[in-house]
Amino acid sequence: MPVCFPSARINTYTACFSILLNMRLASLFSGGKDSTYAAHLASLSGDKVIYLVTISSRRNDSWMFHTVNVHLSSILAKAIGIENVVVETSGEKEREIDDLVRALEGLDVDGLVTGAVASNYQKSRIDGISEELGLRHVAPLWGRSSPELLDEVLDAGMEFMITAVAARGLDETWLGRVIDRAAARELKGLSRRYGFDVCGEGGEMETLALDAPWFGGRLEIIRARKVWDGMRGNFLVEEAALRPRVRDP
Repeated sequence: MPVCFPSARINTYTACFSILLNMRLASLFSGGKDSTYAAHLASLSGDKVIYLVTISSRRNDSWMFHTVNVHLSSILAKAIGIENVVVETSGEKEREIDDLVRALEGLDVDGLVTGAVASNYQKSRIDGISEELGLRHVAPLWGRSSPELLDEVLDAGMEFMITAVAARGLDETWLGRVIDRAAARELKGLSRRYGFDVCGEGGEMETLALDAPWFGGRLEIIRARKVWDGMRGNFLVEEAALRPRVRDP
């Protein structure tokens, strides 16, 4: 099936898909910044994202999918206003792909959205699944410059935090840190110095969306803990709730 990729911003994406309007889409959704933003871009094209599909692994890691704090996907999906379909997987290499295929086979959709930016491992497998099921693979972030994409997510008004780090240059202080403009500049500097991808495409970090202009409420972290082994770590959210935004009078 043909796939169309944008070269820059939202208007490019919309123009790219102008001849493919009114598709019903499922979107892979971890609650991280990239999957959240990709689903949003897809919804701006004239198509309709009707499912946010979350892969919940029984392992603490995965070859394909984000794992940290994916239990919060249902709360975030409620904020976005789209049905969340949660698929459990063993997390075994390649078998987790089969679990995704079984889930998609039960959904009445025309395409699958992903937030892949540069992972050929993930994209090639999603391309294969899409072809097998007769779906379009919609990848609005694919091939983008990671530093520019980070700025674009912030420009769009998304608020997110770092929930996992696994790269030289990223220490325990980044766990649970909300990324604003100053933090983004610092991340870019560390990325240039240590060579990691500033959007975490190599597994260097994972994120959690907290709020965005298209959310119906803000995710509030009530209780969380850090796990740090001296080289890598996670910010594990144990309790969270969706709260109304506090608006200026």
